[in-house]
Amino acid sequence: MENIEIARVLRETADLLEIQAANPFRIRAYRNAVRTIESQTVPMRKLVEEGANLTELPAIGKGMAENIEEIVQTGYLGVLSELSEQVPEGLIDLVKLPGLGSKKARKLWDELGIESIEDLEKAAAEGCVAELAGFGTKTEERILEEIENFRTNTSRFRIGEVDDLLSPLLEHMRTVPGIQRIEVAGSYRRRCETIGDIDLLALASDSVKVSEGLVGFSGVDRVLGSGLTKTSVVLRSGLQVDLRVVPADSWGAALTYFTGSKEHNIKLRQRALEQQLRVSEYGVFEIPDESLSDTIGERGLASEGKMVAGDSEESVYEALGLPWLPPEMREDRGELTVADANQLPNLIELSDLKGDVHMHSTWSDGRDSLEKMVQACKSRGYEYMAITDHSKALAMVKGLDAEKLSRQWIEIDEVQSRHQDIRILRGMEVDILRDGSLDLEDELLDRLDIVIVSIHSHFRLERLEQTKRVLKALSHPQAMIFGHPTGRIINRRSPIEIDIEEILQACAEFGVAVELNSNPSRLDLRDTHLWRARELNIPVLITTDAHRTEGLDLAHYGVEQARRAWLTPQHVLNTRSIDDFLTGIG
Repeated sequence: MENIEIARVLRETADLLEIQAANPFRIRAYRNAVRTIESQTVPMRKLVEEGANLTELPAIGKGMAENIEEIVQTGYLGVLSELSEQVPEGLIDLVKLPGLGSKKARKLWDELGIESIEDLEKAAAEGCVAELAGFGTKTEERILEEIENFRTNTSRFRIGEVDDLLSPLLEHMRTVPGIQRIEVAGSYRRRCETIGDIDLLALASDSVKVSEGLVGFSGVDRVLGSGLTKTSVVLRSGLQVDLRVVPADSWGAALTYFTGSKEHNIKLRQRALEQQLRVSEYGVFEIPDESLSDTIGERGLASEGKMVAGDSEESVYEALGLPWLPPEMREDRGELTVADANQLPNLIELSDLKGDVHMHSTWSDGRDSLEKMVQACKSRGYEYMAITDHSKALAMVKGLDAEKLSRQWIEIDEVQSRHQDIRILRGMEVDILRDGSLDLEDELLDRLDIVIVSIHSHFRLERLEQTKRVLKALSHPQAMIFGHPTGRIINRRSPIEIDIEEILQACAEFGVAVELNSNPSRLDLRDTHLWRARELNIPVLITTDAHRTEGLDLAHYGVEQARRAWLTPQHVLNTRSIDDFLTGIG
């Protein structure tokens, strides 16, 4: 069991306890344990195997440590099984719907007998939900919308989740005898924000052992099919993995074929035909006769001519008169045209970042002190960083008012005196209030180096009102960065209703940069919006929104998202040295 799976079991336990209206301290213990496990970089299974004292971890008491050990050793939790007998497990899905919550899920169960998403959809479609006290017609309509979103989202995994699930699988597969090379292709290699399934390619001397190795992985829930060259399994998490064993002379062709989007591959095949070539997952072949049948025989070679490329990706693209293309660009967005003209962009790299200017500390809802965040930024080689805690409107996360902000500045000066090799900027993530005004006095805004304006409330406003609200905030002279502009949480919360084109046009007009929030649960802005920002010459900042030191490691997700939008270092403000950065942000 991996950390993501252990956290899921404990989270579901907390959800069922909450539906039962159990002791709030017990519920909180499970939720705190989930946060601890999600923040761990070391797999809990390894700690259990090594006999580590789990109670030394934050928020893990003796009973919770025993729960974690039980999950790791057996794959399930007895407490959850007992709760599932008392409360329909399907109610967990109801709690996941935005705006519903455990109390409303319990009410739906008690008064309408609803035990699943399907039950809720039927009741809402018949108008039964609107009749319940505390619901109403608008809530009923929203529930139907969120059910549709839920079904779409739950069929795909966030890229960060897949990274966590694949790491132990790849570690296991690399120990299989005879494997010379193993690579993940598909949308995962293109670093798409969500993944439907995994395409795994292997180069090996014994395909049977490779298949047996995958089937024997401890995380496999069921086997869909197993053969000499292809094996498909479903992991306990629900993620499907398709493994193909590829011959050495076709390795590059297979990696090219299974990496590119469908549209990209179509363009490659069209280009090949124009050159009297045929490209497939088996290689690049000459077409000996224009009347040649399209039928492909065994390994695709029976009806092919001479093989001219295929052992490497570089050879495949070279055979088509093209340079090698970064996987993130293989989406049919004009990449073949720019490659043909020798104008491929120099895509941004993680090493290009010189600072991170969106993070939180214990002054608001961060888990680590200002001092620790500074040390963590230094360890990553940053020239500068900014502490941007929340403003006072977010009282539940200890947002800063004027007095508290002034005291924070004093500590920043003290910490700065001890760390002369990194510039600590004064910043704040300032809430955009419902009327579009900013949640901080102009006098204090003027004294900040970094002002991020963000939405953390009133997500359900109508499109026109929401857009108007944001436009007013962006027009403020001290608005520097629009933080996580669409407010989405991937697979959990839909983007706010907003005219993103009008918003980006306003950013260009007012000189406001846009944030690319690197948290893999957000990745906000998405790649298509970043593409438009690039067209409008709007500066982008790649930030982590870190709430603990480990969160700073998420920057690579933002860089990968930026690469999908063809961003270069010139498009990203925090690739600049401190003086140029401050000039650009001001």
